Amino acid sequence: MAADYDEVPSDVKESQERSLEVLQSANAPDARSVVAELDEADALDEGLTPGGEIVSEELIVQVVPQGADEFTCSSCFLVRHRPQLARKGNGQSYCIECEG
Repeated sequence: MAADYDEVPSDVKESQERSLEVLQSANAPDARSVVAELDEADALDEGLTPGGEIVSEELIVQVVPQGADEFTCSSCFLVRHRPQLARKGNGQSYCIECEG
């Protein structure tokens, strides 16, 4: 007697049909309600920082230009004072920490 190994056994087939009926009868939310919930959640998240704190004030930072007694290191790109200058050549300056 030849056996068809591709055929699904009857007990498995009944189980699959019952599972499908349960899923279809479940009260799943429609797409519009899901989108509305996501929009509400996004509106609430707008004023939050990654830590969850609410920030309602604007941060103001004053930028001070590089002084005459300062240089920018060509390796770490930090602005340093002249006493920290280790080497200068070809228009590039290097601080003590980068040369060390």
